[in-house]
Formats: sequence, C-alpha cells, structure tokens
Amino acid sequence: MGVTTFKQEFACPVAPARMFKALILESSTLIPKVVPQFVKSVDLIQGDGGAGSIEQVNFTEASPFKYVKHRMDELDKENFVCKYTLIEGDPLGDKLECISYEVKFEAASDGGCISKMTSNYKTIGDFEIKEEEIKAGKDSAIGVYKVVEAYLLENPQVYA
Repeated sequence: MGVTTFKQEFACPVAPARMFKALILESSTLIPKVVPQFVKSVDLIQGDGGAGSIEQVNFTEASPFKYVKHRMDELDKENFVCKYTLIEGDPLGDKLECISYEVKFEAASDGGCISKMTSNYKTIGDFEIKEEEIKAGKDSAIGVYKVVEAYLLENPQVYA
C-alpha cells in the first residue's frame, strides 16, 4: 500500500465564503442543478453533513460511473477548509483503497479566492498511480468548479 499525492490550485473571481458555501455546504442541492447531465442526485446517507457524515453522489447514464460515496472528515466553516474521503464507488476500481481530499479557499487580493486542492490516492498492494492516470478525474473536478463559478457570477445574490 502506498500513497500518492497531487496538488493543484487555481484563481477564482468569486469570494471564498461563496465558493465554500456553494461547493461544500450546499453541494447536494447545487451540483445536480448546475450539472444535471452528469449528476442525478447527492444524498446524505449518514450523519448531519458534518464530520463523520457520508454522502452518495449518483451519476446519470452519461457518466462512466454509477455512484461514489464520500465521508466528511473535517469541516472548518471559519477557514473555508473541507477534508473528505472517497470511500466507495467505481473510480476506486481494484487498485485504490480510497482517495482523500483537502479543499481550501483562501482570499485573494482582488476579492476572489485561490482554490487549493490536495488529493491523496491510497493504493492497494504495490500499485503506483501516475498523474496521467488521474487526469480525467482532475479535469472533471475543475470542470465542476468552473460551472459553479460561472453560476455564482451570473447569480450574484446566490449564497451572498
């Protein structure tokens, strides 16, 4: 078993509090609304949304995956930090035990934010994952971020 870590960050013109609320706190209602072609529903199946809670994301037929389950590990609303782990679902296949994520939104001088994501891929056995093998997942995550960003820019009253 090994752990491979990837980091990415990008600038966003939306304030950190709005991005955090949209992508983390309200994701179960917002994500199916802004990407209905890929996400059918996001269901809370255990807990109250805080640490220890488990959410299941159900995908449409247009997605290569049926579902994923995430466990909320830490939710810091004051500092706009969320840590969660993908614990079940098609993306894990037979090579990954889990994928843990840390997402942080930091204020930028222009009123927007810097979004920072760290992903830790915990492999089964001595399998080693390479960045090009996870490119599609990273691109998909950034795609969702960009759709949410565009939605918030078009609707400045939402999550204000």
